[in-house]
Amino acid sequence: MNPTDLQNKIDHVSKLLATRLGAKGASLHDRINNRARALPRKVRHAARELAETEQILGAPKRVMQLDPKQIDKPYRTCIKYLEPLGAQTRFMQGFLRLVTGVVFIIVMTGAAMLAWAIAHDSI
Repeated sequence: MNPTDLQNKIDHVSKLLATRLGAKGASLHDRINNRARALPRKVRHAARELAETEQILGAPKRVMQLDPKQIDKPYRTCIKYLEPLGAQTRFMQGFLRLVTGVVFIIVMTGAAMLAWAIAHDSI
């Protein structure tokens, strides 16, 4: 398995733990220990498997011996649980951006129409 791919997967799970659950720590292992009780058992075990493989990254020969399927399964388990968290907040932020964009367009169109009316002495 490519060490950079493995590191990217571990970093992705680690970032999701930090953003979705507020986990603190420098490594994936620290973040799992910080928020272990907030994770379901299945996800916690999958995340710990990834943390164990993170420790193997220091030995390139051992990394090359890892089976990608054995790493992909815990990665998918973690992602499946962590990515949907906070969906309501992200939806509301997107909706707020949409509404402010529409309001901005309406205000600018009204200002342009008012400026045109004043320029042509229609008011």
